[in-house]
Amino acid sequence: MFDVAIFGSLFLTLFVIMDPPGITPIFLGLTAGRPAKMQRRMAFQAVCVAFGVIALFGVVGHQILDYLHVSVPALMIAGGLLLLLVALDLLTGKTDEPKQTKDVNVALVPLGMPLLAGPGAIVAVILAVQNADGLGGQLSVWSAIVAMHVVLWLVMRYSLVIIRVIKDGGVVLVTRLAGMMLSAIAVQQIINGVTQVIQAS
Repeated sequence: MFDVAIFGSLFLTLFVIMDPPGITPIFLGLTAGRPAKMQRRMAFQAVCVAFGVIALFGVVGHQILDYLHVSVPALMIAGGLLLLLVALDLLTGKTDEPKQTKDVNVALVPLGMPLLAGPGAIVAVILAVQNADGLGGQLSVWSAIVAMHVVLWLVMRYSLVIIRVIKDGGVVLVTRLAGMMLSAIAVQQIINGVTQVIQAS
């Protein structure tokens, strides 16, 4: 049977880790200056990428990490460094990349991964899938994963209304704010990874 407790527990865990309200200014900063249609497509692509990564690690996560000899702390540190690079671009207003390439990269990296499908979400899903008993437990886990990604898509999809309200000057301000927030998230992720390495040694 469907287990509401498992569903609620994993959904709340993913909500805290993936932070839909917090993703709004970062999404606006990364997609600023693009047509609304393209922004909507990028929101959908980012959610699809995040779901694909989460689903992949949910099914064969331990096997992938073991095969590559990659620890969870290493994954956290790598993700943090990648986010830090993106945060610096947002803070400095760097736009040197060709527009088409940049569009693709923003949807895939950093939005899809590691911002949405980051190490914390991946680990939470791996553990939830392993601990779920029977068909009902698995159904509850995967329902929570799907529901979380629907929420993420809705938040990013309708955050585009904010752009029409705050205009160009507001977008620049939001972009800088997103850079600061993202840099803090990146540094904290690196600290958490290093701390886990030290504790394990």
